Amino acid sequence: MSAKVLVVDDSAMVRTQLSRVLDAAGFCVAAATDGVDALKRLADEPGTKLVVCDLNMPIMGGIELLEELRTRRRDPVPFVVLTTDAQADVIGRARSLGASGWMTKPLKPELLLATAMKLTATGG
Repeated sequence: MSAKVLVVDDSAMVRTQLSRVLDAAGFCVAAATDGVDALKRLADEPGTKLVVCDLNMPIMGGIELLEELRTRRRDPVPFVVLTTDAQADVIGRARSLGASGWMTKPLKPELLLATAMKLTATGG
């Protein structure tokens, strides 16, 4: 059985791109359009092993989603933040909330796959 990964981004193009890369490597991929949608998907589809989430989104962004997950869940799911710029204060805040890592856009597919495999401890 392949590891479940939730991709969260308000850009349909980015969601599609990330989903295709992960799916081709054998991951079971779900997608959400913002943090609120992600919380619903995580509640409806248990067993997610990794969240890859954009930082800046309308309704609920990546930091707010990470805060919610760390408050609600006893078993924190690995969480990777996506951002267009690596701001030290934002990265520090994400790290203090337990983020597993961050990646800057545009993403390199090989980096995404290596990170997903490492954090889910699977080969897909």
